[in-house]
Amino acid sequence: MTTTTLKIDFVSDVSCPWCIIGLKALEQAADRLKDEVALDLHFQPFELNPQMVPGGQDIGEHLQEKYGATPEQSQKNREAIAARGAALGFTFSMDKRSRIYNTFDAHRLLHWAEEKGLQAPLKHALFAAYFTDGQDPSSHEVLVRVAGEVGLDADEARALLASDRFADAVREREQFYQQHGIHSVPAIIINERHLISGGQPVEVFEQALRQIAAQG
Repeated sequence: MTTTTLKIDFVSDVSCPWCIIGLKALEQAADRLKDEVALDLHFQPFELNPQMVPGGQDIGEHLQEKYGATPEQSQKNREAIAARGAALGFTFSMDKRSRIYNTFDAHRLLHWAEEKGLQAPLKHALFAAYFTDGQDPSSHEVLVRVAGEVGLDADEARALLASDRFADAVREREQFYQQHGIHSVPAIIINERHLISGGQPVEVFEQALRQIAAQG
């Protein structure tokens, strides 16, 4: 049996809970189909809160302002997200995550990590730093440490973050996907033609990957 490689552009933000749910489900679907399908995975930038102030904002206050969510609704959503994460083997420590932050520098680091062949490990590590450990993904100290933990050069990461390196490239990619109608994430684009939106179940990704691979 031949293996079909599918190009995946995974448009997402490291502060989006449904993005790690979608990523874990996609990866588990690909694992089920490992004899048929291989993923050429590229993480593309999307900022949920591009105008977020330094230091971030209280999460309850933010959700109420942005979505009109009551504390009760927010709590129910958090419980649903935590349950979906647990089923996929990812831990959401909701008690540790109290603020929403800007993620632009994290996306610059991910852009660099792609050049180094370590984008996927860094993406996973950034999701864990924020959602599991409650750390600030806008903090250069946090970003440098996480970069070092996945095998990137910490000194180079620190120098990159202190500069504006890759700022234009990240903004161009963000604008490209927005101009092509991506206004919520995760958005999973397969072979630059097929779009799957949201943190879908493993079975949905499995079926889609199998069908698209069969099309050749």
